[in-house]
Amino acid sequence: MANPTIKELNNKEKYELIAELNHQQIKEFVVNRLAEGGRLVKVFMIYQVIMIALGIVITVHSVLLSIRNHHHEPLLNIIVAVMFSFTALVIIHELLHGVAIKLTGAPKINYGAYFKKFIFYAEADRHVLNNKQFTFIALTPLVTIKVISIIGIILFFNYPAVYFITFIMCAHSLFCAGDIGLLSIFSEHGNDEIYTYDVKDEKKSYYFKKKMN
Repeated sequence: MANPTIKELNNKEKYELIAELNHQQIKEFVVNRLAEGGRLVKVFMIYQVIMIALGIVITVHSVLLSIRNHHHEPLLNIIVAVMFSFTALVIIHELLHGVAIKLTGAPKINYGAYFKKFIFYAEADRHVLNNKQFTFIALTPLVTIKVISIIGIILFFNYPAVYFITFIMCAHSLFCAGDIGLLSIFSEHGNDEIYTYDVKDEKKSYYFKKKMN
């Protein structure tokens, strides 16, 4: 069954507007969503704490190896991973979102950023998404980077490159917080039919819930 059109979503007799998000305030919105909790957010926060702890452990270990054993390759891999995480990894993350959006049938993908807030995004103007489609888009970077990282860690476990790969995996969990915050809008409504779309010119996202008959 096709998603409702934007015109249909704005029919107040059938659908209720449950959230209106200004893209320039997305960081504050996500922080509030994460603070409010919910099952999805709690699971992700546990995962994120584990990733942060692992990132600290391997970084400290690489420093100790460099100081005590004059084995500098692990630390060099960490340094390169930090630079990679805040440059190329950001682009890869958004490209993965873009591919996922395209797979839902969007005709055109737009990319953008608010550099002062270190916010980057991929969107399809006025392309309506349902719960399953938004979940797929939100989780594609997290799952893809995680799977590739785990394979890399297994293959390079006895090599200094494992520090680079592991740090990338840990750092990427931070990039996914926004995705989880937005996804929580859907998860908190259980089995309700929720739809969303972006309006490029307005720099806003709208979330609607289908009313019960």
